[in-house]
Amino acid sequence: MNRFRNILYVVEPSAPREAGLARAVSLAENNQATLTLIDVVPEEMLDLSLVSPGSSSVEARHRVMAERRAWIESLLVPHADRLACHIEVLTGIRFIEVIRAVLRAEHDLVIKTAENPEWSRLLFGSDDMHLMRKCPCPVWLMKPEEKPDYRRIVAAVDVDVHHDMPGEQALNDGILDIASSLALSDFAELHLVHAWDAPEAGFVGLWANDPDRMERHIVEMEASHHKIGMDRLTHRLRARIGEEAYDYLSPRVHLPMGSAKKQIPELVGKLKADLVVMGTVARTGIPGFIIGNTAEAVLHQLQCSVLALKPPGFVSPVTLA
Repeated sequence: MNRFRNILYVVEPSAPREAGLARAVSLAENNQATLTLIDVVPEEMLDLSLVSPGSSSVEARHRVMAERRAWIESLLVPHADRLACHIEVLTGIRFIEVIRAVLRAEHDLVIKTAENPEWSRLLFGSDDMHLMRKCPCPVWLMKPEEKPDYRRIVAAVDVDVHHDMPGEQALNDGILDIASSLALSDFAELHLVHAWDAPEAGFVGLWANDPDRMERHIVEMEASHHKIGMDRLTHRLRARIGEEAYDYLSPRVHLPMGSAKKQIPELVGKLKADLVVMGTVARTGIPGFIIGNTAEAVLHQLQCSVLALKPPGFVSPVTLA
């Protein structure tokens, strides 16, 4: 499936990048896509203190920028015979300039190696989280020791069985389309997970004559609704990718009862998944999505690569102005 056409790879100086860059080159090659490498030099690196005697601040700036470009060109040497890549070296705040580059060139995917700060147990650093919250196109954050091929991919979706929300359906479909495409290309297992709950079941004891029986009934009914919702989702996936591809993938469906912020990381850990594909932001007015604190709680517990999507219509708070 040729899904991506204009890929932006963010060079992360603080982490090993060979595996992530190799994956970006392969993806661009397989999708016949354009690949651009971007590096953002912090303004403090261009401070006047870097100026050598007899040189101007402008000369120092040009020297630093030229050195960074030459460094990026050296990273591309092992892939030079596979495709021609564009290079951008900018200055400023990294995540802001990356998002502005996306807006200018209409990139449809950002790939970056996760920062994994040495002082933190978290895989994702500050820039990573900003990109997942604010970048308008999908963001793929890879572990520094990225595998050339994934073995297990988890697609985390949310199904509001009580309301028909077109935005929700579009985001879920996008998550499944990308996850299934990557699973097919890597010959990986595809696992679909939707965590659900029945909070009203805990209140039946206040009014029911047989609270235990009523609670079981409510939980069973809610479980049935969510199973039907997932059946509809997988039926749409089968229609989009075709019978043969779907049967080959045979996605495993997981419907754990409980909080998404607990159930999703637990399942990902149990499966030893290599990648989680999930939505991180929903439009105002769409209930039931993994958004805000829930998404952050899930992301902060993950130790695998993540591909994060926004729903159609998402507008980044970062602008070109």
